[in-house]
Amino acid sequence: MGAGKINRLVVALSGASGAVYGKRLVEVLHAAGVEVHLLISRMAEKTLVYECDTPPDSLRRLAAKAYALNELEAAISSGSFRTDGMVVIPCSMKTLAAVAHGYSENLIARAADVTLKERRPLVMVVRETPLNAIHLENMLSLHRAGAIIMPAMPSFYIRPRTIDDLVNHLVGKVLDMFGFEHQLFESWKGIPEGGSKA
Repeated sequence: MGAGKINRLVVALSGASGAVYGKRLVEVLHAAGVEVHLLISRMAEKTLVYECDTPPDSLRRLAAKAYALNELEAAISSGSFRTDGMVVIPCSMKTLAAVAHGYSENLIARAADVTLKERRPLVMVVRETPLNAIHLENMLSLHRAGAIIMPAMPSFYIRPRTIDDLVNHLVGKVLDMFGFEHQLFESWKGIPEGGSKA
């Protein structure tokens, strides 16, 4: 999955709604043999159970390594530990603010800070609506610092039939940002003649 890649990705789930996105990403990466270094915040643990009926430990078992949030001495807190980048999926506004302001109070924020300073891809799958000016300014700050801001917005040009279709599309878009190959959705080929895929 991804020629020329290290095949090592840091994945963090923070406490926003949309835990299914992080869950699906970890499942896809695990199946593809990518070395996942996983972080799950305390609120993300609760959201996984509430939204997905998924015990956090079942997701941790799919990772090559899972970390506690206070494990600031972990390998992923150093730029010398090479990765293909990091994704925060879903990304809460609290985590967004911490990373945007360099406030590395936990390992998610520290690992994201390291990803930015090493000029590796950092994808922030933000999940909140509506957005206030503080949210927007934090997103703009991170964009200017080199992060990719990817709001969890459903795409309907794929003609989704299930929630899984919507989840897979977003997860596939995340994988695209790292140059990983996938079969989660068909690339856009234009509107068919007659205007319908049916």
